[in-house]
Amino acid sequence: MRRAFDIMRRDLRLALRQGVDSLMAVVFFVLAVVLFPLGVGPEANILARIAAGVIWVVALLASMLSLERLFQTDYEDGSLELLALAPVALELVVVAKVVAHWLTTGVPLIVAAPVLAVLLDMDAQGFAVLIAALGLGTPTMSLIGSVGAALILGARRGGVLLSLLVLPLFIPVLIFGVAAVDAALGGFAVRPHLMILGGLLIGAVALCPWAAAAALRQSLE
Repeated sequence: MRRAFDIMRRDLRLALRQGVDSLMAVVFFVLAVVLFPLGVGPEANILARIAAGVIWVVALLASMLSLERLFQTDYEDGSLELLALAPVALELVVVAKVVAHWLTTGVPLIVAAPVLAVLLDMDAQGFAVLIAALGLGTPTMSLIGSVGAALILGARRGGVLLSLLVLPLFIPVLIFGVAAVDAALGGFAVRPHLMILGGLLIGAVALCPWAAAAALRQSLE
């Protein structure tokens, strides 16, 4: 576990030192959401009705921008082979890298989401549920994305292939994330939607590290 924490701290330091992938995801998130009022129009009722869907769809796309580089840099410079030979389970390496990815990409999206919700004229009673839903959904997307990122190692046009692999798997997270916010805004129970998001997260934690580790071993052979 200590080595896994060391890997996570290493990835965090590299991400903060370079900052390109994380900054690119947040800037894309902000710019894409800001464009919607310009394209749809300034009508408050329309913006409020589409706010949850817009934020979730753009957050999903923004989280994918840095997924391709999750293992690619280590694969290219040979670090991934050393990690595979190190006395630490490759599944723990995957978990450490996914946590680092979520801290540098998912957390900034969660922080920016309420500010953008104000721009889209979302009612304040949906803010807490929006944050909670993103808090459950974004790590799930990072875990699912890790499997896709491991499968495309060494492939040409990996970004396009990654999108085709993981986007269908993101759909349940998107559906229940938007449904939770809409339920809060409509005065309905949000607990079932959040529980389903939590179940998806637990399932991803249980399955994705092993699937990603198996894909990494296959790519390194």
